[in-house]
Amino acid sequence: MTDFAFRKNAVKTLTSRIGVYVLCDLDNVPIYVGQSKDGIRRRVARHLTSARSDIIANRQIDVWEIAYVWAYPVDSVAGIDDLEALLFHAFNPRSPLMNGTVPKYNVNRIPPNPSQIVQVMTDDEIRKRQDASQRLPRQAVHYAQLVDHFLTVKNSPQIARALDAHFERLQKYHKTLFGFADTQTDENGNNG
Repeated sequence: MTDFAFRKNAVKTLTSRIGVYVLCDLDNVPIYVGQSKDGIRRRVARHLTSARSDIIANRQIDVWEIAYVWAYPVDSVAGIDDLEALLFHAFNPRSPLMNGTVPKYNVNRIPPNPSQIVQVMTDDEIRKRQDASQRLPRQAVHYAQLVDHFLTVKNSPQIARALDAHFERLQKYHKTLFGFADTQTDENGNNG
C-alpha cells in the first residue's frame, strides 16, 4: 500500500524551479526523463497523482514503480531541451526509458549530477515492492494494459517504444524470479 502522506511530503521538498526531472524506479534506475517549464515540483506531483499526465494516461509508466525523483533545475527555459536530450541519451542505453518521444541529440558533454534526489516512497514500501514475486506480476499486468491501450486506444510509435522498454523490464523481473526459484530445493532435496 502506498503511503500517500509520505509521498506528498517528499514531493513538497522538490524544487519549484523550471528544468528537467528523472523519474526512477525502486532500484533508483531512471525510467523516464521529462521537463517542466512551470516548475519541477508541480510537474512531478501531477505524474504521481495521475492528474493530467500524458505518460500516465497513456500508461507509459507505472506510478507503483516510481520511488525516486532526480531534479535538474535550470536558470532559463532556453537550456531545458538540450539538458533533457543530454540526460535521455545518457540514461537510455543503460536501461530503456519509457519516454515515447526520443529527443534529438545535439549536445555532446558529460551529464551533470542532479541537484536533488528525493525518495518519494518509504524504505519499507521499496523493500516490499522489490520482491520479484510482487514486481513480476505487477509488471505483467501493466504490460498487458499497455498492449490493450496500444491496440484499442492509441496505436502510436511512442506507445510502441514504451512497450518495448516495459517488455525488457518484464524479462528482467522474470529472470530474477525464476533465477531465484532455481536455487530452491524440491521436496526430494534436489535443486530446481
